[in-house]
Amino acid sequence: MVATIQNVIYFAFLFAIFALALWALIDLLRRPARAFASAGKWSKGIWGALLAVATAVAFATVPFPTGYSHFPFWLALASAVAAIVYLVDVRPAVEPYSRKRPPSSGSSRGGW
Repeated sequence: MVATIQNVIYFAFLFAIFALALWALIDLLRRPARAFASAGKWSKGIWGALLAVATAVAFATVPFPTGYSHFPFWLALASAVAAIVYLVDVRPAVEPYSRKRPPSSGSSRGGW
C-alpha cells in the first residue's frame, strides 16, 4: 500500500518535471530569435538545444508504462533546473522584446 502511494507520487513528480520542461520549450519556440540578443541572453539556438535535450531526458525518466525508469533521478532534476532557469530568468528578460508593437497613433482604426 505504502509502496503504491510512493510510486504514484514519484510518477507525478517526474511527470511534472516533464510538463515543466515541455512548457519551457514551447514558450521558447514562440519567442523571436532577436529577443534573446536584445535581452543579452544566450541565443535562441543554444536555449533550444538545451531545452530540447532537457525535455527528451525528462520524458525518458517518466516511468510509464513499466513503472520503472532506466535513468537516474538526477537527470530529471537537471532537466528541471534547465527549465526553471529558462522560465525564471530568460523568459522575463526576453518577454518585453517579444511583444508586438501597438499600432501608431496615425494608423487607421479599421472598418469603413
